[in-house]
Amino acid sequence: MVQNLTKCQETTGKTRPKFRRLIVAHISMLSGDSRYRAGYRGILVLRLLVSALLVLASAPAQAADYRITRDFGGLVDQYKAKYTQIRDRGERVIIDGICNSACTLVLGIVPLNKICVTPKASLGFHAAYYDKAYTFGMKVTSYTGTADLMSYYPSPVKEWISRKGGLTPEMKRVRNGPDLWAMIDPCPDEF
Repeated sequence: MVQNLTKCQETTGKTRPKFRRLIVAHISMLSGDSRYRAGYRGILVLRLLVSALLVLASAPAQAADYRITRDFGGLVDQYKAKYTQIRDRGERVIIDGICNSACTLVLGIVPLNKICVTPKASLGFHAAYYDKAYTFGMKVTSYTGTADLMSYYPSPVKEWISRKGGLTPEMKRVRNGPDLWAMIDPCPDEF
């Protein structure tokens, strides 16, 4: 006879009620007693269902969309970190409004096949400059920062910027139309 003793049974000689049922069902199933087969099968089915639910719950969720609507830019390092996380999560980026300055780094960090633009999209490019907090409120161009920005942009973006005279302190904008579509695909109608 198979002995399945619980810690409680070993120390006190008594089994806990729920474990007693499992032990009896297990022993009865092994011995061929048909009275307990249905209960044992029910336990197996329940275990399988719980296991399936746990597997489904632990499966990675479908990547979400990240929508840009009014982003005027900011510190380059913060945008690099943000877009790296979005890329690593496999999210799709929808540019559905203003994306200026450091926001445009999305074009060089997230794969272009994961980015699309709506008719409201607008991109703004300018030369990088030092944080005004460190330059007494004056806009001082950072040539190394500008070179860093350019190194991230894909070829179609670099070509457009070059045709417009390169990155300068003045904002250069591209709006919905052929110039923008040469850089980024328009979003499907469902966006």
